[in-house]
Amino acid sequence: MYDITLKINARLQPIDRGDEYEDPIGEALESRGLGEVTGGGTMLESTGEVKYCEVDLSLEDGSEQTMEALLQILDEIGVPKGSVLQWEGHKQPVGRLEGMGFYANGTELPLEVYQNCDINVVIREMESLMEGVGRFYSYWEGPEDTALYFYGTSFEEMRGRIEKFVEEYPLCHKSRIVRIA
Repeated sequence: MYDITLKINARLQPIDRGDEYEDPIGEALESRGLGEVTGGGTMLESTGEVKYCEVDLSLEDGSEQTMEALLQILDEIGVPKGSVLQWEGHKQPVGRLEGMGFYANGTELPLEVYQNCDINVVIREMESLMEGVGRFYSYWEGPEDTALYFYGTSFEEMRGRIEKFVEEYPLCHKSRIVRIA
């Protein structure tokens, strides 16, 4: 067996890491007889926010054909820019998706905004506005804000499509948008 780690430049809760990467990669590897997923992990910032994720793979071999098939699987599934395959002292950059973090302010808005607005409305509306360009992958609830993580083909286009909604929906006021991949 040939062990490889996929370091994913994505901010995902462990269950989302499984749904988005471990399960689809494992199914694709097994269906092609190339190997399996053997584990995964999540690296946190000192704040508790996810920094990146890892998926451990065990391939049948390290042949050029197997590696090309793995790269094709990763391209089909879609991983964020800045991700890396690591094995035996080698590093192979992978990823084409761009990431957008939306940080909803959780402490500075009027109390009635928090009582009358819903973060799930924000997620649904943003995902609808980004259709065909990006989608929601995961979230993080911090002490001062709630982060929503979106990945897609273009950070600028994702941000542009939600601008009007962010200006209009009260729960989005005093928010910040950050490029995360």
